[in-house]
Amino acid sequence: MTAPELHVVVPGPIDQRTGGYIYDARVVAGLRELGWCVVVHSLAGAFPEPDAHARASLISTLAAIPSGQRVVIDGLAMGALPGPVLAEAPRLRLLSLVHHPLADETGLSRAAQDRLVALEREALTACSGVLVTSAFTARRLRLYGVTADRVRAVSPGTDRHERAVGPGRSEPPALLCVGSVTPRKGQDVLVRALAEVRDLAWTCVCVGRLTSDPAFAGSVQRMIHEARLDDRIQLTGECDAAALDRFYHHASLCVLPSHYEGYGMALAEAVARGLGVISTTGGAIPDTVPDGAGVLVPPGDGAALTAALRDLLMTPEGGERRAALAAAAARHADALPRWDETATRFADAVKELTSDGDV
Repeated sequence: MTAPELHVVVPGPIDQRTGGYIYDARVVAGLRELGWCVVVHSLAGAFPEPDAHARASLISTLAAIPSGQRVVIDGLAMGALPGPVLAEAPRLRLLSLVHHPLADETGLSRAAQDRLVALEREALTACSGVLVTSAFTARRLRLYGVTADRVRAVSPGTDRHERAVGPGRSEPPALLCVGSVTPRKGQDVLVRALAEVRDLAWTCVCVGRLTSDPAFAGSVQRMIHEARLDDRIQLTGECDAAALDRFYHHASLCVLPSHYEGYGMALAEAVARGLGVISTTGGAIPDTVPDGAGVLVPPGDGAALTAALRDLLMTPEGGERRAALAAAAARHADALPRWDETATRFADAVKELTSDGDV
């Protein structure tokens, strides 16, 4: 029997250390283990606001794929470029992989949001189906004219991990924030909240890319310095999987004050390690964080985040509350999908959303 084939189109290298790229790479690896022939196409140029180089790269990449092939295009690559997608729709079996709609990025003007909604809506009409990472995003796409029968939600997987041990007995609680330093992730809100609880014992490590929005990352670093918290808050930048695992293992709490998440892989990774969570109600987060495993506050609400931090860091009651969150996370850890399950569900979804024959 001929192995099923799939072309996966992503902006830039697929081995980048962000949630979306990790999802793409793990799914590709899982499909190959299932016997699929997967060809990854890495686009050149700037995304998601495409430049001429990006447009030319998408056009040439799609044109080179043989007619009738199944193609999954990461939404970051196609959301603002409906033209090349519409042009190739008659001869390719096109699917979109939407981690979250482009217009839901934090900090966009209303005009920019409206423009991206219109472009992504047009691009999605060219696809026979859409793959998303959460039921929340599946519901969100109704606003883009995508009917339920054209959407499949395939949640990210998690690996099995040892339970986090936290810092040593004589050390203060260790907070861990994982995510690219961008406005949507809310590290500025976190720094302001931590400045309000400087009277308590804690340290905080923020792990994530500093180059996605250099101006914002620089402003967060200045906020830390101006608050005189340089010795307590560390921005590490991007790190490899082994280093990230060590940060999780020695953390007391995972803190992610995102304004919006299409799933929240960092939160699932915390739960997989039996770590309690402080996060927000933004986007899919309430669906990702199990009941009892986290404290969720409104996005951008610094006062509420400060109160949650104080409640979980104060002595001795905070320690007891952190232990309760951790116990709830540990109970839910085994129920999280594994990456082999994700790959199987993704394969099934691709087959369901595309016809068996040539287009």
